[in-house]
Amino acid sequence: MSKEKILVIGANGQIGSVLTEALRGAFGTSNVVATDIREAEGQEGPFELLNVLDAKAIAETVERHGITQVYHLAAILSARGEQNPLQTWDINMGGLFNVFEVAREKGVSKVFFPSSIAVFGADIPRQMTPQDAVLKPTTVYGMSKSAGELWSQYYHLKFGMDIRSLRYPGVIGWQSDPGGGTTDYAVEIYHFAVKGEDYTCFLSEGTALPMIYMDDAIRATLELMDTEANKIKVRTSYNLAGMSFSPSEIAAAIQAQVPGFKVNYAPDFRQKIADSWPESIDDSAARNDWNWQPRFDLETMTKDMLDHLKK
Repeated sequence: MSKEKILVIGANGQIGSVLTEALRGAFGTSNVVATDIREAEGQEGPFELLNVLDAKAIAETVERHGITQVYHLAAILSARGEQNPLQTWDINMGGLFNVFEVAREKGVSKVFFPSSIAVFGADIPRQMTPQDAVLKPTTVYGMSKSAGELWSQYYHLKFGMDIRSLRYPGVIGWQSDPGGGTTDYAVEIYHFAVKGEDYTCFLSEGTALPMIYMDDAIRATLELMDTEANKIKVRTSYNLAGMSFSPSEIAAAIQAQVPGFKVNYAPDFRQKIADSWPESIDDSAARNDWNWQPRFDLETMTKDMLDHLKK
């Protein structure tokens, strides 16, 4: 039996739902407590309703279950966050402080906090954006993640807490619906292709962005959290890369397997967000410190996505 007791906050989200299942596979179903603000259908294993803005409830949950690790995934994402900036800041930062403070007070051994490529702004090398690039985010979501990275480092330096983080690129998976991000088109497009429907993309055809397949994103998270603490050199957040492509390139990859699939382009407010982000990511720090290596490229991801969605 695992000695670890895991708490996942935001377990119903695009990443949270898949990560919870992976954690239960690694640590045992009964040792992973999934929480979210709403219940989800088909829950297998311990689940509780939990509002990340309720610090007392988080503390009670941690104490009641003897939690040793927290994966804090609850947040308002980039595109949705721009529709209500102040609420996004309150939820993203208020939730973060609640989790960090409870973890500090209750002696939680490890915390995972996901960051994002949204922390980068216009004043960066857009090709192979380096680990130490200046962060000038242009969305409230990116601002909250950038601030969260600094607070992660602060809690580590000030209190010795073991907080670890990844800057996720766009995450693509068949297991769940997208959650309101600027890279959501790369999930939606596969659903339309399988249904035999034309797709209208909200980004221009040449907009290249860093992406990662869900399988790789989850594996990277587990590998990071399983690495010995003395090997974790970055205490803000690690750059993470899988692949980079544009809407026209993913359309071509799908058309190679779904002849006749058509894509139209109608850029909206998300285009401006995407234009401020990197086109590709330098994740050499992750590769050097904990041997990160992606396994999926555009072609293998497309085949796997279509195979699963057809089922």
